[in-house]
Amino acid sequence: MSLLKVEGLSKSFKGLQVLKNVSLEVEPEERHIIIGPNGAGKTTLFNCITGVLPINEGTVSIQGKMIADLPSHTRVSEGMSRTFQKNNLFGKLTVEENVHLAVTARKSYRFKLFKSLLSYKDMQQESQDLLKEWDLWERRNQTVDELSYGEQRLVEIMLAIATKPTILLLDEPTSGMSPAETIQTTKLIQKLPRTISLLVIEHDMEVVFSIADRITVLHHGEVFLSGKPEEIRNDQRVKDIYFGGGALQRAEA
Repeated sequence: MSLLKVEGLSKSFKGLQVLKNVSLEVEPEERHIIIGPNGAGKTTLFNCITGVLPINEGTVSIQGKMIADLPSHTRVSEGMSRTFQKNNLFGKLTVEENVHLAVTARKSYRFKLFKSLLSYKDMQQESQDLLKEWDLWERRNQTVDELSYGEQRLVEIMLAIATKPTILLLDEPTSGMSPAETIQTTKLIQKLPRTISLLVIEHDMEVVFSIADRITVLHHGEVFLSGKPEEIRNDQRVKDIYFGGGALQRAEA
């Protein structure tokens, strides 16, 4: 059984059809990457899958359970987590405080208002482990607003991991990063345990081909092609339409 299954998904805005009959599946342990030009509908697809936007037609299911009618925030309890193109962080709080909130979100004691979060040792330990694993321990006492944009992107991915999802949706995880930050982030994504399946929107072809098990190409809101990385790399239509014939060769170098 597929972990995530999207069937016949369509989405329109006041008569403008952004997605048309989109179907895709993410298998357990799979790294599934979505690529396509600007305006292809990639982020809209993420918003429909995660419940940020209602869908007009189609279904979305996790492990066979239909979730298309569930509110966005309840999909976390079904094992789904995501990041956004633009950072969605508490900028005035420290990095560590942001992590505390993310870890606490799945704890039963999150509703206990009269006890300090810092009194819960398990929360502190999980937060510490995440900060060290993501090389942000030395930045833990800085406010998020003080970090570089690339570091903020890392924090957002780390917070999504803190919810212990079974499927993680990453929307342009390396967008706006320096080459060094992109390399670091790619390595961290590669190191994620296979217990977390990934659905990723990414524009950097070197990143795409370094992490993908399967690639789906969106074009004008429809699935243009889906297959193994080598199939996508060798498809002349993809080279011509999306990469001008050169980007795939550069990704191979």
